[in-house]
Amino acid sequence: MMQAMIFAAGLGTRLKPLTDSIPKALVEVGGQTLLQRTIERLKACGVNSMVINVHHFAPAIVEYLRDNNNFGVEIEVSDETCYLLDTGGGLKKAANLFKTNANVLIHNVDIISNVDLKTFYNHQGQCDALLLVSQRQTKRYLLFNDDMRLVGWTNVETGEVRSPYPNLNPQNCKKLAFAGIHSFSPKLFARMDNYPDKFGIIDFYLDQCAQHDIRGYEQHNLQLLDVGKLNTLERLPKPKDGETSISDIGILQHLNTL
Repeated sequence: MMQAMIFAAGLGTRLKPLTDSIPKALVEVGGQTLLQRTIERLKACGVNSMVINVHHFAPAIVEYLRDNNNFGVEIEVSDETCYLLDTGGGLKKAANLFKTNANVLIHNVDIISNVDLKTFYNHQGQCDALLLVSQRQTKRYLLFNDDMRLVGWTNVETGEVRSPYPNLNPQNCKKLAFAGIHSFSPKLFARMDNYPDKFGIIDFYLDQCAQHDIRGYEQHNLQLLDVGKLNTLERLPKPKDGETSISDIGILQHLNTL
């Protein structure tokens, strides 16, 4: 049984003023909310059990799920109303809500992509975590060796390097950007016991990559859209007369023509 978690607790500050009155997860893109888009993508690849974390306007998300009968899948809500726990802390808090020991497919709610989620999930195999990465321009890169094992992180603007390997040279590594989608083995939950309530998942992966098999997955011709910015949202198409919504692929194709 495939299981997943949707990170939907963020404040959505880059989407203000929209998120002054609604959570980021309920912002509409192409006639559908970001949350519905993510749920439907996960359903389509075979996920039938999901956990969704909530914080900003949490009751609105809970009501939305109830009104739509959880879109036909089993959904547990991890409530972070009192304290936003970041990505690592959010996953740690949700540990007891997962139904099986199967790997957990984790998806940020504001990511639209053409990645084949089923293939990505199956590619994890026996490794401890698999991170979707791409060759795109940014300031911050994850660093991988020739076998695509995670070995560190760097900020190319400041020159900062983080790695459990003290003599790591970023110039000898593959520099790839994290895409907000990853697959996580539940056996790593035990490694989170000594972490605080709030921490980032990338910080966790960097701490653990020397002792555990954490790898990157690069899909060729990957198209990726982070909808967490207002100027990006304003460029996206709206459904035409007679359309109820636009597919993720349709949105990505529209952006390619601009």
